[in-house]
Amino acid sequence: MKNTVDVIVVGAGHAGIEAALASAKMGMDTILFTMSLDAIANLPCNPSIGGTAKGHLVYEIDALGGMMGYGADRVTLQARTLNLGKGAAVYSKRVQADRLKYRSVMKELLECTPKLRIVQAEVVDILVRDTEGIKEVYGIKTRLEELFYSKAVILSTGTYLNATVHTGSICYHSGPDSLMHASFLTDALAREGISIMRFKTGTPARIHKDSIDFSKLELQQGEGGSLPFSWRTSEDDYLEEEQIPCYIAYTNEETHKIIRDNLTKSAMYSGNIHGTGPRYCPSIEDKIVRFADKQRHQLFVEPMGKDTKEIYLQGFSTSMPIEVQTEMVHSLVGFENAVIMRYAYAIEYDCTDPQELLATLEYKKISGLYGAGQFNGTSGYEEAAAQGLVAGINASLKIKGEECMILPRSSSYIGTLIDDLVTKGTREPYRMMTSRSEYRLLLRQDNADLRLTPIGRRVGLVSDEQWARFEKRKNQIEDEKNRLLKLTIHPSKELNVLLEEKGTAPISVPTQLGELLKRPQLSLEDLRAFDPHPQNLKKSVLFTVETDIKYEGYVKKQLSEVSRQQKMEERPLSPDLDYSEIRGLRLEAIQKLNKVKPLTLGQASRISGVSPADISVLIIYLEGR
Repeated sequence: MKNTVDVIVVGAGHAGIEAALASAKMGMDTILFTMSLDAIANLPCNPSIGGTAKGHLVYEIDALGGMMGYGADRVTLQARTLNLGKGAAVYSKRVQADRLKYRSVMKELLECTPKLRIVQAEVVDILVRDTEGIKEVYGIKTRLEELFYSKAVILSTGTYLNATVHTGSICYHSGPDSLMHASFLTDALAREGISIMRFKTGTPARIHKDSIDFSKLELQQGEGGSLPFSWRTSEDDYLEEEQIPCYIAYTNEETHKIIRDNLTKSAMYSGNIHGTGPRYCPSIEDKIVRFADKQRHQLFVEPMGKDTKEIYLQGFSTSMPIEVQTEMVHSLVGFENAVIMRYAYAIEYDCTDPQELLATLEYKKISGLYGAGQFNGTSGYEEAAAQGLVAGINASLKIKGEECMILPRSSSYIGTLIDDLVTKGTREPYRMMTSRSEYRLLLRQDNADLRLTPIGRRVGLVSDEQWARFEKRKNQIEDEKNRLLKLTIHPSKELNVLLEEKGTAPISVPTQLGELLKRPQLSLEDLRAFDPHPQNLKKSVLFTVETDIKYEGYVKKQLSEVSRQQKMEERPLSPDLDYSEIRGLRLEAIQKLNKVKPLTLGQASRISGVSPADISVLIIYLEGR
């Protein structure tokens, strides 16, 4: 078996999977290294995929040619769309996933992909050479001292790098789910001048299903008629089987008292944990401290799979000792006799400063070396998979000598995610949220294919079948929008009764159906009876048509802002520019600009610590040149 390939991917979590699949499909001989073949595509934190803004990322991954959405569709236990009480721009799909089946589906995808080899081994070193002052990676070394050579290396180590597990006062080196941790790679990276940060995450206990009294909990059924994540999944066949219910439980004053009385025993509050934890997914003890006025906190009781009795308690993450964990769980209504199958724990791990990366996710200091996923300081499976896809695409494009793929913020949540990381950096595990995008009216999950499939086609990841389906859907959307905007319907008693029932004004003159559809009180389904020629189109097509028409005015305003910002993005800045030589820049701006080395004026304007006055100085400097 040859040990010289095009791309090496280190880590087979969600980032590594997308990176390896992308590079192999783009024609690169690829090796994917994993600490354990049995842990490929593991869901160690929670058994779900998608969620607020995360669902957008999964749709975008699929549109570009990635596979997370397809895998999630194959293993859906329950599907829901979050934020239905808000505008369609922030609708976000989330599914409960069968944990073991997801691992099996994704492992099979990897094993059946040509040009992709999977190797179980711990990577302990990266091979870097210095050619005339320019560093470049050329391979890796395993713990068994085997050398593998490549043109690019993608690091996607997840939470395994120098990982330490904490439960109360007990701590020990381990990866998630008692798997091996990576012991030596941190030292190799530090040797090459790569900055290392220490982050923390955690997970709740798993409870035996038969020990829970579900009659005391609130039932949460799945959503009927939910649309799949992937174009590969038939809308008609998706969720044919009955969905598994979830439940809602609540903490109470007894729970809070147990936590407060034992706070010093928590690894977080005892001083044992030094890594920074996720702001938007805190442990239950952190919630009790930060939100002391709240009388209860909502918990979601979720299945781990069809063929297991394990139940996941979302929102009950903790690093308390096991005897305190038992008290906490038993204090919950419905959990008085609960049997814990796996205890909760916190885990610390090493990651990198993403400001050392280009927007392609390649290191500025080392040519051919890329970072992706939680290694780049993010949290979440979806953020990881998105970065892995981008890293795999760009590593392959570089080897081919083709133009790299940089997604602007206005194109996608993926573009927003990466721009935030490489421009602003992060001092805590970064989580994608719809509020992070100033262009969220444009970036709906239902139009991800319209925004990104042409880009996926350009780089070589979108197959002929996907492209044909995309063009058909795109044409159907455009044709139906044009038809509805031109279709005139006349006043009638029946129509005006409907309009008044819906709380909107009746009409007295002929009106385009599209104009009526712009009224927030009305839906396309409401007006279908007054359409003389209703089209038999898929639900996903009709949803995009309706949303495009309703949002038309807002979208035009946002497109105008995109056009204005694009002018800033088109003003290039040299990566070799020494900002200390530009007169008029403040000291903080000089330091930040020299660290990030922005490639455009737009990117420079988003760096924390660079003021509008500093941007004005840069504009004058560029015009002077």
